[in-house]
Amino acid sequence: MIQDHHPLAKDFPEYKDKIHSLKTSNTHFAKLEREYEDLDKAIVRLETGVEHGSSIELEQKKQQRVSLKDELYNMLKA
Repeated sequence: MIQDHHPLAKDFPEYKDKIHSLKTSNTHFAKLEREYEDLDKAIVRLETGVEHGSSIELEQKKQQRVSLKDELYNMLKA
Protein backbone atom coordinates (compact mmCIF):
# COMPACT_ATOMS: atom_id res chain seq x y z
CA MET A 1 0.00 0.00 0.00
CA ILE A 2 1.40 3.37 -1.03
CA GLN A 3 1.16 6.14 1.47
CA ASP A 4 1.82 9.85 1.38
CA HIS A 5 4.59 11.65 3.14
CA HIS A 6 3.71 12.08 6.83
CA PRO A 7 5.52 14.95 8.51
CA LEU A 8 5.22 14.98 12.30
CA ALA A 9 3.06 18.11 12.29
CA LYS A 10 0.54 16.32 10.06
CA ASP A 11 0.47 13.20 12.23
CA PHE A 12 0.43 15.13 15.51
CA PRO A 13 -1.33 18.44 14.76
CA GLU A 14 -1.95 19.00 18.47
CA TYR A 15 1.84 19.25 18.94
CA LYS A 16 2.55 21.54 15.98
CA ASP A 17 3.80 24.42 18.14
CA LYS A 18 5.82 22.13 20.39
CA ILE A 19 7.42 20.44 17.35
CA HIS A 20 8.55 23.82 16.07
CA SER A 21 9.80 24.85 19.50
CA LEU A 22 11.77 21.64 20.04
CA LYS A 23 13.26 21.76 16.54
CA THR A 24 14.77 25.14 17.36
CA SER A 25 15.71 24.57 21.00
CA ASN A 26 16.64 20.88 21.31
CA THR A 27 19.43 19.63 19.04
CA HIS A 28 18.70 15.97 19.81
CA PHE A 29 15.02 16.37 18.88
CA ALA A 30 15.98 18.30 15.73
CA LYS A 31 18.42 15.55 14.68
CA LEU A 32 15.85 12.79 15.23
CA GLU A 33 13.16 14.79 13.43
CA ARG A 34 15.43 15.25 10.39
CA GLU A 35 16.21 11.51 10.40
CA TYR A 36 12.48 10.74 10.60
CA GLU A 37 11.66 13.11 7.72
CA ASP A 38 14.49 11.74 5.54
CA LEU A 39 13.44 8.16 6.26
CA ASP A 40 9.80 8.93 5.55
CA LYS A 41 10.71 10.47 2.19
CA ALA A 42 12.90 7.47 1.33
CA ILE A 43 9.98 5.12 2.08
CA VAL A 44 7.66 7.10 -0.19
CA ARG A 45 10.27 7.01 -2.97
CA LEU A 46 10.54 3.23 -2.63
CA GLU A 47 6.78 2.74 -2.51
CA THR A 48 6.17 4.90 -5.56
CA GLY A 49 8.93 3.30 -7.61
CA VAL A 50 11.06 6.44 -7.85
CA GLU A 51 13.82 4.37 -6.25
CA HIS A 52 14.18 0.62 -6.27
CA GLY A 53 14.80 -1.59 -3.27
CA SER A 54 13.83 -4.95 -1.89
CA SER A 55 10.71 -5.54 0.15
CA ILE A 56 13.00 -6.38 3.07
CA GLU A 57 14.72 -3.00 2.78
CA LEU A 58 11.33 -1.27 2.68
CA GLU A 59 10.11 -3.11 5.78
CA GLN A 60 13.33 -2.30 7.65
CA LYS A 61 12.93 1.38 6.83
CA LYS A 62 9.31 1.29 7.99
CA GLN A 63 10.36 -0.29 11.30
CA GLN A 64 13.04 2.37 11.76
CA ARG A 65 10.46 5.07 11.04
CA VAL A 66 8.09 3.65 13.68
CA SER A 67 10.89 3.58 16.25
CA LEU A 68 11.88 7.17 15.50
CA LYS A 69 8.26 8.31 15.57
CA ASP A 70 7.75 6.63 18.97
CA GLU A 71 10.85 8.31 20.36
CA LEU A 72 9.83 11.70 18.99
CA TYR A 73 6.27 11.30 20.30
CA ASN A 74 7.59 10.48 23.77
CA MET A 75 9.68 13.65 23.67
CA LEU A 76 6.60 15.64 22.62
CA LYS A 77 4.52 14.24 25.47
CA ALA A 78 7.15 15.07 28.10
